[in-house]
Amino acid sequence: MSSPATPGSTLKRQREIQQQQDRQDQQKERQAGQDDSSSAGAVQAGARPQPDRFPAQHLEKPGHDADLEVQPRFMAPDYRGSGKLQGFAALITGADSGIGRAVAVLFAREGADVAVAFHSSQEDAEETRRCVEAEGQRCVLLQGDVKDDAWCRQAAQQVFDAFGRLDVLVNNAAFQEHAERLEDIDDQRLQETLDTNIGGYFRMARAVLPYMKNGASIINTGSVVGLRGHEKLLDYAATKGAIHAFTKSLASNLLDRGIRVNAVAPGPVWTPLNPADSPAEKVATFGQQSDMKRAAQPEELSPAYVFLAAPVCSGYISGIVLPVTGSVGAI
Repeated sequence: MSSPATPGSTLKRQREIQQQQDRQDQQKERQAGQDDSSSAGAVQAGARPQPDRFPAQHLEKPGHDADLEVQPRFMAPDYRGSGKLQGFAALITGADSGIGRAVAVLFAREGADVAVAFHSSQEDAEETRRCVEAEGQRCVLLQGDVKDDAWCRQAAQQVFDAFGRLDVLVNNAAFQEHAERLEDIDDQRLQETLDTNIGGYFRMARAVLPYMKNGASIINTGSVVGLRGHEKLLDYAATKGAIHAFTKSLASNLLDRGIRVNAVAPGPVWTPLNPADSPAEKVATFGQQSDMKRAAQPEELSPAYVFLAAPVCSGYISGIVLPVTGSVGAI
């Protein structure tokens, strides 16, 4: 019987997987003819212009926001809160950085207290707490591993103890490592991806349900690769497709309890996840293959989570996978 997952053992395992893949990538870097894609013509249709070029940078897992040369934008300064989540309490996994941090900030701006669940990036988690509290809301930090069922149950209890309620779960924690060939994905890597990405969503949803009442909601982070696949993310894409199916199935299962379940399927988003996966030269062109010819910033995803969390916006919506992909025809 395997020993329980801990943040330390999981991080060691994930870095070993990354280092093995990095060695394979370095053998390919010397090959000539790298694609020098241009971001010319990147579409800027949001509230403010967003970066469309990134440095060639590769991070050690898990990756930290503070280590990125181009800092992800998560504050959404043009977004004005209107109390859509006033009095709510939310638990967000993977909320120390990236999309999770951006969602935490907007949930707080809409009046929710926020529990920031994170794996190992203490410094990033503290920054997320600072941002939530700057919005005038309470915040608690919960460090642990979504592969550990006991920790998931403990986290849900701690949120209820801290805030007296639990209205929204955002399942967002993920592990991603690319592979050139199916044969490169051994059972250890496969299990790490499956148990984190889809197993973690099952465990967290199961843990929060005893505290949820009519009007509560669960929002799962899927992916565009779960909609159309990806030749180098075989295991990761499979888990994201499973998350989409889990979303629809759980939505049906919980409908008579008045608990809505939906998902957001992001396209390429500038977070530590990708520089901690892709080789540096691919990071430099990240997102340029989308129709908008650029990656999104986390603040361009977070309003979708507010929409799905707020009963005043989406009280008649359950079981959808909302694509925010920067491309036409993702589904």
